[in-house]
Amino acid sequence: MPIIYAVANQKGGVGKTTTAVSVGACLAQWNQRVLVVDIDPQANATSCLGIDKHSVALSTYDLLVRGVSVTRVVRHVDRAQLDLVPAAPALAGATVELIGLPEREYRLRQALVGLTPRPDAGSSTPAGEGSIESPDGPYDYVLIDCPPSLGILTVNGLTAATDGVIIPVQCEYLALEGLSQLTRAIELVRRALQPALRVRGLVMTMYDARTTLSKEVVDEVRRHFPGRVFKAIIPRSVRLSEAPSYGEPIIFYAPRSAGSLAYASLTRELLVGDGRLPPAGTAR
Repeated sequence: MPIIYAVANQKGGVGKTTTAVSVGACLAQWNQRVLVVDIDPQANATSCLGIDKHSVALSTYDLLVRGVSVTRVVRHVDRAQLDLVPAAPALAGATVELIGLPEREYRLRQALVGLTPRPDAGSSTPAGEGSIESPDGPYDYVLIDCPPSLGILTVNGLTAATDGVIIPVQCEYLALEGLSQLTRAIELVRRALQPALRVRGLVMTMYDARTTLSKEVVDEVRRHFPGRVFKAIIPRSVRLSEAPSYGEPIIFYAPRSAGSLAYASLTRELLVGDGRLPPAGTAR
């Protein structure tokens, strides 16, 4: 079974999509089979991976509202060497349309049951032109990029996240206030819908080493969430801001940049914590 994480924060502009796409691309470089699921109507993860959201034939809207099989929606992204379930602007209407559907909070979870990677990993054509059954086994990781809200789409992402939530936290003054609201929402989903839901870890993003504020925010978040903050810290970076406009994850756009190295460190930390890699210095 794949490890499934939701990447969530109801606050926009905290590096949520950048984290989902960058970690996904880094995981793929570690020979992990990765699927990124974009459930944000803004479709930023889709754009960041070089897919035109306006030209997507089938998207997470079709997956969640129309019940289209995920095998018809998933497509391969050559450059990042991962698979993507893209989003499209039509997904904005799903917030209303899902209300009247049965088991509306579980639509994504049900859609992801039994996922296996595409066999045609060298093709960038949309899935649905053949079976995605693969003798290589299931995905290693599924990363769900949630919208910046606590609505029904994010609830779907949290309910599907069988292995936890990764929370990007911007190094700014109001970070803790937003975190309190998010953790309360996660607790409500855990109690009502997904008993196994947990916070996998918090990622400090947009860190500015020149300011005392950034350091204070990191220290404060670590104090409030002991043992749950990743050691890797993502710096504020022009390269990270530029990469989406080129449709490339940072590890390809600027592989030697501080942002790229930070996400590589975060990914290794994640793999070690998940038991997919031995700790540094451990004999294989």
